[in-house]
Amino acid sequence: MKSFQLTGTVRTDLGKKAAKAFRLNGDIPCELYGKGRNIHFICKESDLRKLIYTPEIFYIELTIGSEKCLAIVQELQFHPISDRVIHVDFLEVSEDKPIVMQVPVRLEGLAAGVKAGGKLSLDSRKLKVQGLISAIPEKLVINVEALEVGKAIQVKNLDFAGLKFLNPANMLVCSVKVTRGSRAAAAEE
Repeated sequence: MKSFQLTGTVRTDLGKKAAKAFRLNGDIPCELYGKGRNIHFICKESDLRKLIYTPEIFYIELTIGSEKCLAIVQELQFHPISDRVIHVDFLEVSEDKPIVMQVPVRLEGLAAGVKAGGKLSLDSRKLKVQGLISAIPEKLVINVEALEVGKAIQVKNLDFAGLKFLNPANMLVCSVKVTRGSRAAAAEE
């Protein structure tokens, strides 16, 4: 997984008025949870934009004042009308405790069912996994070359070292659907 450097400033003013004033100055109120403590801080909106508006996942090397720690984004809050970020919650992680994250899925290869006229469908763009931060990949790469028409890959068919899938075992990840072209090819045979 990629790392992301983020710097924040501890905030002492809490509440709605203070948060509104921070947002008017281009800062976003944030909070760091974990290890029995909460730290309230602010980050520049321009710095957070590179972290939030991307399909990739990161672990964050967070620097708040003189303190450094590893964290992941736990929750984002957006303004209901303008869609601007109004608050970010970070979860402090350690290298020896498992964490839960949503990891993007990427399909690799040309499915045999697609060659026969079927249509490949990605049914789950992200999967929820549990594992150590060092074991979680940037994306789950799944080879679909052996997938025939009418067949599917489910969560129970996946096996990645050091990861435990938290989605239901029968949930579809991808499938090759039957099309009119594949039915016509089957009828000709």
